[in-house]
Amino acid sequence: METSSSGITNGRTKVFHPVAKDVNILFDELEAVNSPCKDDDSLLHPGNLTSTSDDASRLEAGGETVPEKNKLNGLYFRDGKCRIDYILVYRKSNPQMEKREVFERNIRAEGLQMEKESSLINSDIIFVKLHAPWEVLGRYAEQMNVRMPFRRKIYYLPRRYKFMSRIDKQISRFRRWLPKKPMRLDKETLPDLEENDCYTAPFSQQRIHHFIIHNKDTFFNNATRSRIVHHILQRIKYEEGKNKIGLNRLLTNGSYEAAFPLHEGSYRSKNSIRTHGAVNHRHLLYECWASWGVWYKYQPLDLVRRYFGEKIGLYFAWLGWYTGMLFPAAFIGLFVFLYGVITLDHCQVSKEVCQATDIIMCPVCDKYCPFMRLSDSCVYAKVTHLFDNGATVFFAVFMAVWATVFLEFWKRRRAVIAYDWDLIDWEEEEEEIRPQFEAKYSKKERMNPISGKPEPYQAFADKCSRLIVSASGIFFMICVVIAAVFGIVIYRVVTVSTFAAFKWALIRNNSQVATTGTAVCINFCIIMLLNVLYEKVALLLTNLEQPRTESEWENSFTLKMFLFQFVNLNSSTFYIAFFLGRFTGHPGAYLRLINRWRLEECHPSGCLIDLCMQMGIIMVLKQTWNNFMELGYPLIQNWWTRRKVRQEHGPERKISFPQWEKDYNLQPMNAYGLFDEYLEMILQFGFTTIFVAAFPLAPLLALLNNIIEIRLDAYKFVTQWRRPLASRAKDIGIWYGILEGIGILSVITNAFVIAITSDFIPRLVYAYKYGPCAGQGEAGQKCMVGYVNASLSVFRISDFENRSEPESDGSEFSGTPLKYCRYRDYRDPPHSLVPYGYTLQFWHVLAARLAFIIVFEHLVFCIKHLISYLIPDLPKDLRDRMRREKYLIQEMMYEAELERLQKARKERKKNGKAHHNEWP
Repeated sequence: METSSSGITNGRTKVFHPVAKDVNILFDELEAVNSPCKDDDSLLHPGNLTSTSDDASRLEAGGETVPEKNKLNGLYFRDGKCRIDYILVYRKSNPQMEKREVFERNIRAEGLQMEKESSLINSDIIFVKLHAPWEVLGRYAEQMNVRMPFRRKIYYLPRRYKFMSRIDKQISRFRRWLPKKPMRLDKETLPDLEENDCYTAPFSQQRIHHFIIHNKDTFFNNATRSRIVHHILQRIKYEEGKNKIGLNRLLTNGSYEAAFPLHEGSYRSKNSIRTHGAVNHRHLLYECWASWGVWYKYQPLDLVRRYFGEKIGLYFAWLGWYTGMLFPAAFIGLFVFLYGVITLDHCQVSKEVCQATDIIMCPVCDKYCPFMRLSDSCVYAKVTHLFDNGATVFFAVFMAVWATVFLEFWKRRRAVIAYDWDLIDWEEEEEEIRPQFEAKYSKKERMNPISGKPEPYQAFADKCSRLIVSASGIFFMICVVIAAVFGIVIYRVVTVSTFAAFKWALIRNNSQVATTGTAVCINFCIIMLLNVLYEKVALLLTNLEQPRTESEWENSFTLKMFLFQFVNLNSSTFYIAFFLGRFTGHPGAYLRLINRWRLEECHPSGCLIDLCMQMGIIMVLKQTWNNFMELGYPLIQNWWTRRKVRQEHGPERKISFPQWEKDYNLQPMNAYGLFDEYLEMILQFGFTTIFVAAFPLAPLLALLNNIIEIRLDAYKFVTQWRRPLASRAKDIGIWYGILEGIGILSVITNAFVIAITSDFIPRLVYAYKYGPCAGQGEAGQKCMVGYVNASLSVFRISDFENRSEPESDGSEFSGTPLKYCRYRDYRDPPHSLVPYGYTLQFWHVLAARLAFIIVFEHLVFCIKHLISYLIPDLPKDLRDRMRREKYLIQEMMYEAELERLQKARKERKKNGKAHHNEWP
């Protein structure tokens, strides 16, 4: 579901379209490094409330210069020349004045230019606008090894054989009759992202002549400029002391209220993007990515990466890849469901259930549940066949292989993206130590083996004790989840009897389905409430561990939150799949909870229908709730902010705020970054793979949700959130290991679902061993004649316990009291030598189930490992391109340096300053 905008342009021929009318402005050399503006609140400019329509009319008049135009769009300083690269926000009433003054004085000492502006709404709020001149950008870009374009790429067409060329011609003729790639974005809409078609190298001021610099003001894009400024701010002191450094600490102690880069203007325009082009990159992203009208289009990943950075770009690349890979899984799952629909009339088992009017089933609960004909569960038997049919095993194997193929091909896709985005050789910088870690262990220090500088040190015994306490907290919270599931089990046991005695015939006749449905809804509410508790507990335990760096803290928090929410979301599903109806005993000797409540039995048609209901309801409700909260909460918050502004300034006046104030009124990005987005998708991936054998429509529901999710997240990032800092990353981090763990778990769970939860193995054993085709090696529908009768045991009603004996004697069926009833199990009749003992068929089925689990797991794991071995992590053509590019870069750098030296030599000769022994 993604594409690179560089791939939309055709090789060397490109059409350039001006992307930003108010962004990429050509102007003279920037001012000196030291900004003339002062850090006095008396020099603050309160700003004026201006009308949007008046500004537009003045600009259209054409009587203003470029700096005058820049003054109005809120992206530049008051002089209209210096572009705002970063915004700091604080309140004058905040007592941390001295720290801010020292910090801002050091900011100017680093060469950053500064300007202050008071809020139009609240004069207590002060905006600090920062701008990095060319000299500062160049100096720090070299320190940070920022890769910049220095030579356009040369594309070589691979050698084509005559036979292949003829095939290509025939294919191209056929393609003329097909729609012309409706999912691709228009070439005329996307900008020419020059860096994607150029070789790049770490920026160097000494070799500045090697790089393609058309204009120094636009050489570093806005995201790179903000990243450089943030890098500077993280290394500026605000107080005397070894550890009193960095913007993050000032945000933590409340010296500054917010810090963020600016959006590039409005995301809307009164003119069409097709006729007038995009006003800025934000407007372009909204029209080509976040708008609902382009839901079927590929994502412009290169533009996303340019605006939001590589980390967010990789998330959307992974989400798009996952969504695209769901198409075959959803198609096969839908095929399995439709196969069940088509073969429903030919299913011998459901036929026998529907025709079994003479088979009377024992009550499923104590006293209030009546006897029932087996034919009353005809509908449930047919619904069960839709999900549990001959294609289910194939689909379980397919999904296990699909999970492996998805992860292996994602590694290849990630490698291509890393190459296109210059992340192959990128190494993360040595991370700073968390302030909390420094404050806790500042008395103990040791030398850092990398930097060679002393740093705080956590003793091994202290670390182990904290990990033990954290692990104990995790275990306790998992016990809380189990207790919640136990409560749901008690609810199901108690409620089934209540519904069986209900006045309404609809609920009374469907007491088990009503019990399952209400239990799932209550379980969902408990899941959502416990998730709030788990987040606080995970935060507490992670802080208790005292991780050294932010990445260690993030990985520890991620693992805890995933473990909590995964167990919370799937514990009841595991109970239904593997425990419901397995340990109930038999009529006359039921197992009970606390010697009081009789454990719940499966429906006469099996437990798979309960598992389908559990998965379907939880999946739909959770995805709907997540989508509502992701978009609904920011929309409500931003609407409330706009409402307060209208109340203060009057609804009749249309106010035009500067861009920094508009962005400040938006919602900040989640404190945990992309954690919530990844967690939602990873949990969905678990639902899609772990119990997919019981619910083949799960991939289809996930696909439909993800198509909406991509546009919801895009809309949220572009319109409802402040612009996040563009950060770099090479992959999706710890989430890849979690995905691999889910893939392994899915093989095991699907093997157990097929062997234990479904009736696939009992039917197979009956067909080959006990049915009409026994010993013939056949297992068709004709071999299943008599299966229903063979899978039911006989119970003598007089053997009921007093507390289990039903109120009805069953005389409504035949006019006389019933003597016997049937139940699902493989047990001997009451008149045998060992009444109600297990039959030989029970042991055959048990052995077949265990054998199937072992064979299925080994077979699927072998296929998974074989696929992992056969699919290389790096595509061969990419490997060749990387080697050739490395060779060409060395040659180009050598030629460029040689050309410069030769040019300098000619100039010296011309000026008569030639020297002997010159090189070359």
